[in-house]
Amino acid sequence: MGNKILVTGGAGFIGSHLTSSLVKDGHNVVVVDDLSSGSMANLEEVLTDVEFITCDILNKEAIRSVVKDVDVVFHLAAAPEVKESYIIPEKFWKVNVEGTRSLLEAIREGSSSPIFIFFSSSTVYGEALEVPTKETYGPLRPISVYGASKLAAEAMTSAYAYSYGFKAVSVRLGNIVGRRSRHGILFDFVNKLRANPKKLEILGNGRQSKSYLHVSDCVSSVKLIWRSLSEPYDVYNIGSEDRISVDEIAMVVTEEMGLEGVELVHIPSGPDGAGWVGDVKIMQLDITKLKKLGWTPVKNSKESIRLAVRELLSETGWSSK
Repeated sequence: MGNKILVTGGAGFIGSHLTSSLVKDGHNVVVVDDLSSGSMANLEEVLTDVEFITCDILNKEAIRSVVKDVDVVFHLAAAPEVKESYIIPEKFWKVNVEGTRSLLEAIREGSSSPIFIFFSSSTVYGEALEVPTKETYGPLRPISVYGASKLAAEAMTSAYAYSYGFKAVSVRLGNIVGRRSRHGILFDFVNKLRANPKKLEILGNGRQSKSYLHVSDCVSSVKLIWRSLSEPYDVYNIGSEDRISVDEIAMVVTEEMGLEGVELVHIPSGPDGAGWVGDVKIMQLDITKLKKLGWTPVKNSKESIRLAVRELLSETGWSSK
């Protein structure tokens, strides 16, 4: 008999992959999603095997009912776009911070004490002076509202876990790519090249260098972390062990689309070469702590990017012929 598991944001990119994996493991999965960025189509393979509830996590009464008697909560529901957080900061406070507090309050007020896994982000580190960056790095100085919202939610997760007696962990994700992703650099590049196969506009100087991890590796690591928790609250980095530059990603995308002679046009947002306000130019997480649990990524950054591009092109019907 498996666990009863709640996945918030379970119809989203990462959430749907996690949900499918948990169902295949034999767990009883409840998915909560308001479908603002997720899609029922993402759960097509397992929809008959899960309980799906269309719900905003800020709906306290509904969330209180959903959390009742669950063994584990995987909390992925969030406003996900770093660039948008500069334009609509209040949205990110409401969804990412208040939404997390709403869920933690439901746990506090409930009769059960589920394990709580909060999906955070590498953006909490800001422009780290140490790369690869360990979980113990500090002080944490996010440079985007998105990163700040994730850090605030981490702090509340820690406080509630210690104060109200349940185990919790924040998993700080690097850049996750793969099937069903509908935002981020790969989605942007493919759409731009479809519109104009001769020229690709790149936000930033193209030398931004970051690590990328395929969603399949992300899911396997998260499940291992869940099974390995021993502290009341803990933090784990999840990422790959190398980096790839934006220009190198552009080359992979053009190769997979069968395009030649594409002009790369760089559009920096400022003198430092960033692509937008809040763009962390160099990012690689130290995953030593995670590897000590017995996990290692199957694919490196470039392999993850190439596979994800192929998956995206297959999903959207692109042919290079």
